[in-house]
Amino acid sequence: MITAAVLLAAGVLVRFPISAGSVSSVQPGAPGRSRTENVVLITLDGARAQEIFGGLDLDVLRSTLPNDRRAEQTRAYERYWAATPEAARVKLMPFFWTVIMAQHGSIAGNLARGSSVRVTNRHRFSYPGYAELLLGEAHDDAIDSNDKRRNPYPTVLEFLKQRLHLDKERVAAFASWDTFDWIVEHEAGTIASNAGFDAYEGTGPAIDLVNRLQVEAPTPWDGARHDAYTFELAMAHLKRFKPRVLYLAFNETDDWAHDGRYDRVLDALHATDGYLRELWTVLQQDAAYRDRTTVVITADHARGNTTADWRDHGSKIAGAEQIWMAFAGPDWPRRGEWRDSATIYQNQVAATLAQSLGLDYGQQHPNASRPIAQLLSR
Repeated sequence: MITAAVLLAAGVLVRFPISAGSVSSVQPGAPGRSRTENVVLITLDGARAQEIFGGLDLDVLRSTLPNDRRAEQTRAYERYWAATPEAARVKLMPFFWTVIMAQHGSIAGNLARGSSVRVTNRHRFSYPGYAELLLGEAHDDAIDSNDKRRNPYPTVLEFLKQRLHLDKERVAAFASWDTFDWIVEHEAGTIASNAGFDAYEGTGPAIDLVNRLQVEAPTPWDGARHDAYTFELAMAHLKRFKPRVLYLAFNETDDWAHDGRYDRVLDALHATDGYLRELWTVLQQDAAYRDRTTVVITADHARGNTTADWRDHGSKIAGAEQIWMAFAGPDWPRRGEWRDSATIYQNQVAATLAQSLGLDYGQQHPNASRPIAQLLSR
């Protein structure tokens, strides 16, 4: 298990303990005796809680098919359908549910279990959501579009680089959507950022091939590469520089949804589960990360709840504020699904990541929300 590092990526906060360990006595908002030395943040753009907790939504799948075709005839049904939500989610994301959540972490956001995770920004789309995640507060007036504009405020990634006195390459963000080069840092060049179709330099023929293929085998979307390329480049950087702070931002769950390709949304979630498996394996094999790493997994926004609006999100879409968040690591004792718990918020992630490394984000950012206190309860 990973117990002293934190991993950041698009929508869940996960701490991966490699071995059973004692719970940190750190109090919310105060630096303390954390076992975490590295953090990983992972986000899945626009991934709905419905699929995370319940797997394939049969009504949504049916709504995407022509009238003369039954859902039971589809590849998606064959691969991902099961009779219960619990069985269906395991078919969709087997490693996430049977290893990370069952053995090492916990997840909030299943409304059916009395758990809620909400965004606080009013826009409910990507840049404002990622900004809230990385800044610890919403800035609705200053950040109100997905335009390629430099983040007007320093992010928690920059805060961690400064406070931990890290070289640029040891705080890294790899993202499929090209706008991330503008989102993740206030001062350009502060951290290692690779987004969209950015090439990654200096690691040999295998990565040279990825650099070429991400351009020669483009996606249907002008501003985003396939998540597989993002993951391969991030793993190359992880093995080369051993960053203490890593952010992985996957995108296909959102773009395929906007295109109405529910089958591809499911495939993207399943592929991401494979990335989590490979990442987990690499971290466990490396003494710099094993028993020293915390992981958070979440989303920037949700989507509509019905067959009429599941493709969409934004301020006018009911349910687009209800996200999910997963956590794993050496300092958090909770396991499995959160039940009957107080609402937690997207704006708490920045301070929670800092706290896991023994730092108080609020000292430098007094308006940011506080860390997630419920992580320290069983």
